Amino acid sequence: MLRLLSLAFDTLREHFSLSPLKTATAAPTQLTLNGMDQFRADAERLSHIILEMQRFFILHLCKELAPGNVSFPQFFLLAALDHKEVLTMSAIAQKMGHTTAAASGLVARLENLGYIVRSSAREDRRKVMVCITEKGSALVRRIREEMVGNVMKVMTHLTRSEQKAWLQIYSKIYDYCQAKDDPPLRSKSRRDLLMSRRFENGTR
Repeated sequence: MLRLLSLAFDTLREHFSLSPLKTATAAPTQLTLNGMDQFRADAERLSHIILEMQRFFILHLCKELAPGNVSFPQFFLLAALDHKEVLTMSAIAQKMGHTTAAASGLVARLENLGYIVRSSAREDRRKVMVCITEKGSALVRRIREEMVGNVMKVMTHLTRSEQKAWLQIYSKIYDYCQAKDDPPLRSKSRRDLLMSRRFENGTR
């Protein structure tokens, strides 16, 4: 979420205009300074709110993501695999912002827990493909369901118009962040990857 909103602030800064603040009697330079001061003050306030929300969500949003259970990086990767079905190690490293070595460690931990499987691509044995298992998908569903329930509790403290405004703002920020990502990779089916793994192990 922190990355999501920080990207949105960059967009606001790029498109921010003070032209509506100009009047015939006020000095343009002074208005510009006042406008930028207020813009920065609003950004500082939002930054504080984001950090506090991040802390709150980490502590309370989902029991599965509490310390000692599944980490946020692990969940983010599982959610991406549940959406894409199959990702290469290089794609995982790029998506997670990790080095390939760090991404390999993350994948290994999830594989040991039975949440994902790894296999070599048929067209290039050096390319490692990663696929989520049914156990991993079930975990993602449980976490998402708990998160939805907790977000609904937060939404009850807002009016209906505030709920719609929140969704509209977050949707706009989400669309901006999605546009910043690389084009979707052509994914293989989960069944093909699992069949390939069984073939390699001699268990068709």
